[in-house]
Amino acid sequence: MHGAAQLKVALEDCLSAENEARCRKRLEPNAALYQKDKGKSWASVLVCLCTVGGDTAFLFTLRSSMLKGRHKGDVCFAGGKKDPADQDVVATALREAREELGVTVRADQVWGVLKPLRDLSGMMIAPVLANLGPLEALSFRPNPSEVEEIFTLTLAHVCNPVNQGYTNFRTGDRYGYTLPVFRNGKHRVWGLTAIALDHTLKIIVSP
Repeated sequence: MHGAAQLKVALEDCLSAENEARCRKRLEPNAALYQKDKGKSWASVLVCLCTVGGDTAFLFTLRSSMLKGRHKGDVCFAGGKKDPADQDVVATALREAREELGVTVRADQVWGVLKPLRDLSGMMIAPVLANLGPLEALSFRPNPSEVEEIFTLTLAHVCNPVNQGYTNFRTGDRYGYTLPVFRNGKHRVWGLTAIALDHTLKIIVSP
């Protein structure tokens, strides 16, 4: 089995109990990476798997254009900075999802935490992976001051090479760095959200 046929099987098996167990085991060591920074400030995002009409998908939000700052109107996963009451990066992600989307994600729906990312300010960003289950069974109450829109992209869409690309950024007058971008959906996925999605795909789509 090669190429497209192999990918098709991997996509179909993504949410299977066997693949979930494999992903949980692979993600488990990452928890220790956050222990040394436990006293520092962090932010978490909830990378949400779900199903839409039986197809595996990712849930995204479009940040409100009324927000202040450079990220207003951007595509992102639900998330934000830790509160003093948050025990760990998972607690931050689940609380932010509840505040932004109006849905409660249980701790047992969390598969694990990916390796930390850093934003331009140097803050640690923790991508927390969870499976929300069928989207049709959820009732969202998005916070209009933070969320302009909720939308999904199927796993098949983001895994299609036609919809994947890279953006080169310059630092001054020279090449700086390259980041992934996901195109041809309702909205373009780029920046840290695209990095978190790219890292997630490498985990959940078994080779």
